[in-house]
Amino acid sequence: METTLKQEEFKKTCLYDEHVSMGAKMSPFGGFMMPIQYEGIIEEHKAVRSAAGMFDVSHMGEIFVEGADAEKFVNTVFTNDVTRMSRGRILYGMMLYPDAGTVDDLLVYRVSGENRFLLVVNAANTEKDFQWLKSNSGGFDVKITDASDDYGEIALQGPDSEKYIELLGLGDCLGLQFYTFTETEYDGQEIIVSRTGYTGEDGFELYASPEVIRALWKKLASAGVKPCGLGCRDTLRFEAGLPLYGHELGESISPAEAGLGMFVKFDKEIFIGRESLLARKQSGCSRKLVGVELEGMTAVPRAGCAVLKDGRVIGEVTTGYHSISLEKNLCMALVETPYTAEGTELCIQVRKKVFPGHVCKKRFYKTNYKKQ
Repeated sequence: METTLKQEEFKKTCLYDEHVSMGAKMSPFGGFMMPIQYEGIIEEHKAVRSAAGMFDVSHMGEIFVEGADAEKFVNTVFTNDVTRMSRGRILYGMMLYPDAGTVDDLLVYRVSGENRFLLVVNAANTEKDFQWLKSNSGGFDVKITDASDDYGEIALQGPDSEKYIELLGLGDCLGLQFYTFTETEYDGQEIIVSRTGYTGEDGFELYASPEVIRALWKKLASAGVKPCGLGCRDTLRFEAGLPLYGHELGESISPAEAGLGMFVKFDKEIFIGRESLLARKQSGCSRKLVGVELEGMTAVPRAGCAVLKDGRVIGEVTTGYHSISLEKNLCMALVETPYTAEGTELCIQVRKKVFPGHVCKKRFYKTNYKKQ
């Protein structure tokens, strides 16, 4: 496990010194030493919901695919359909193993016509994804480059995000629609600004050189944007019902089980894992991801807790929290399909005690994305 490594063996993002100087609590995540919290998870979570917060997500991987067969290749390894994308669009989807297990979930940016794409992948999976792409590129005229060390990234999230984008002199980005991006300049240097988000709130992502990212972080901090750690990033994405690789998706968890079928385009001629995933869909998955609300405020479910029905284990919690925004004890869990209907009564075992609850929608919080 990565926590057995010495601190100096973990990578550091370009903002590491900023985090330390601001008193962040640092901890290993995805092979990096990352800020878990500054002022506190609750305060940071509420700041994003009510105003704005900024996250260092420079640990994420950036992989470019370019060449004459770039579109065809990406479409072969990606569940969504990039042939439908125009320049400036972003798609969410998965890369799958032949058995339909998930290699990773990722964002694909079409950065230059049909011949160049940016794949933004999970930090802990960057090297695995890079090798997976290379190993499946035979017969395609493509160049695959791991450019992760060339980029830092800040996620600016919250209802006041537009105000701070304008303060940065990036007012031309205010017209971006949800899941689009633009390539522009900041202080004479290239920067990519996108509008996706991982918190359930409106927001932007800023990709640039480490030097530019440090300058942007300092300017946002001086303007009063609250720095936020990965602790509240997880509580925010959980409330919005968004998956985290290693919890709601993984090598043994397919998109069908995770309820992400809308990001799988079976009308494509081929993509790796298509036939296995289609077979699972047609035969019916034996388990599915659901939301669960516990009764009362007694116990907080955590990942790995057993889900019970009439005393029998029927599943396992993937993520669980006391919701900061909703003040409820909630979790997402993979459970046997017969018990996935909303309202189904079941129990969660927390340590040695069992607590009653019921199945609910896994998007617990009403999201506030700007889609127009």
